[in-house]
Amino acid sequence: MRYLDKEFLVYPDTFWPFADSLPLVRHFKVAPGDSVLDVGTGSGVIGVFACYRGAARVVGVDINPAAIQSATHNAQMHGFAGTMQVVQSNLFEALGEERFDVIMANLPFRNKPAHDVVAMSQWDTDFKTNTRFFEGVGQHLKPKGRIYFVQSNFGEIEAMKRLAQAAGLQTTELASEALDDTQRQRFFVYEMTRA
Repeated sequence: MRYLDKEFLVYPDTFWPFADSLPLVRHFKVAPGDSVLDVGTGSGVIGVFACYRGAARVVGVDINPAAIQSATHNAQMHGFAGTMQVVQSNLFEALGEERFDVIMANLPFRNKPAHDVVAMSQWDTDFKTNTRFFEGVGQHLKPKGRIYFVQSNFGEIEAMKRLAQAAGLQTTELASEALDDTQRQRFFVYEMTRA
């Protein structure tokens, strides 16, 4: 498939790159030499674009084995096998004590039951994944690091902001884009830093 004028391969049972991540990919900031963590990497498009922007090291994590296959293939296809590492992990579990300059996440927006690992890329049962993300993200963020996080007007924006605040993060809306001219579905990217 094509995503922002680049080709990506997406294996079955991997969440496809969609309009929800566009404001994130268009607006996140990576300085040359930054280390980047892409949480819920899916097909790896966010991590690959971080490589194109000069990241020295990118780690993409996902719980879904099909996503690991997709993201690994795409990192190699774009020539970033030496820069981007893809690891199967439930959020931060496989990362040890490693910290990053930039952490990006496009997690499920809505608190709805997910019956399998594929559905978990769209729905967050009892908002557990989002809650665990904010409970653990500070342990993997460098002191002056920043987080880029996606949400939607049909998602749980206020719950996300409460979780970020409880984690000691200051949240700033960086950009938003509508899915189409109806404006019914909007996707937002937030930049978060330590308060």
